[in-house]
Amino acid sequence: MYKLLIRPILFWFDPEEVHYFSFSFIKFISKIPFVPNLLKSIYEVKDSRLEREVFGLKFKNPVGLAAGFDKDAKCYKELSNFGFGFIEIGTLTPKAQDGNPKKRLFRLKEDSAIINRMGFNNGGVEEAVIRLMQNNGVLIGGNIGKNKLTPNEEAVDDYVICFEKLFDFVDYFVVNVSSPNTPNLRELQEKEPLKKLLNTLENNKLQTTNHKPILLKIAPDLTDEQLLDIIAIVNETKIAGVIATNTTISRENLISENKTETGGLSGKPLTHRSTEVIRFLSEKSNKAFPIIGVGGIHSAEDALEKLDAGASLVQLYTGFIYEGPNLVTEINKAILRKSL
Repeated sequence: MYKLLIRPILFWFDPEEVHYFSFSFIKFISKIPFVPNLLKSIYEVKDSRLEREVFGLKFKNPVGLAAGFDKDAKCYKELSNFGFGFIEIGTLTPKAQDGNPKKRLFRLKEDSAIINRMGFNNGGVEEAVIRLMQNNGVLIGGNIGKNKLTPNEEAVDDYVICFEKLFDFVDYFVVNVSSPNTPNLRELQEKEPLKKLLNTLENNKLQTTNHKPILLKIAPDLTDEQLLDIIAIVNETKIAGVIATNTTISRENLISENKTETGGLSGKPLTHRSTEVIRFLSEKSNKAFPIIGVGGIHSAEDALEKLDAGASLVQLYTGFIYEGPNLVTEINKAILRKSL
């Protein structure tokens, strides 16, 4: 029903406006008493074989919603009713910021992809904390970044602010230094600045009383040598794991008219590369740390490939938009069939 009826209607309109409309609609219908339970009955797959314990946390299933979809933690409770095992909010920055000028979100329908150059648009970490105070059991990841106007030399301070304000309200953290849409941000993926940032967070005073897993989200555009550096950095800083991967700046083999737009590309064109990165990290590290696989998951088979490549969990974003919420159900059912 989604792909035949709902998606064609939504795709007639501007993608950013559709995103905001969808949030409003989901929140509205979720206030109807029977709707949350109805959605759960349709999309949620309950089975103990789906449960995963990863970096000390228990996930009811391994399929999550990636950061960027619910940046400001406005809809995480309602979105969890679509069968997700966890929701990652953000990217959040210390101060609210508008992000890049519109138009900044583009569908590439012929490629089943999206290009975005949103630029960490969000209402600031403090607004998100107020909403997260209302959480009643959704497992939440907090994706954190720096404000656009903060120079890289002071970036650590921005990450620390977000880390400390979110600490009591999220289950794990994700350090985002891999978005292509904040000027010079990817320079923080270089070995020395990245080690400094991760060590600062891992050694934060809050970690001594109630340790929270910290993960690093990396770009798919890193070379093998850079990926080996990532492995070394994870081992040295003792962070919990890696999310592979963020969006790509590559435009290889695209056919849609919007292919020349600047920004990060997500969706099917990323499927193979993100799986390659997962497999490389898993094999070269001898499975030394957990990996969350994200990038181009549009089918249950795509998700299984990432799990087989070494991912412990997977996340959806563009696939959720193109394929609809039934994709979550299909992946969990496929995992169960494979476990028989």
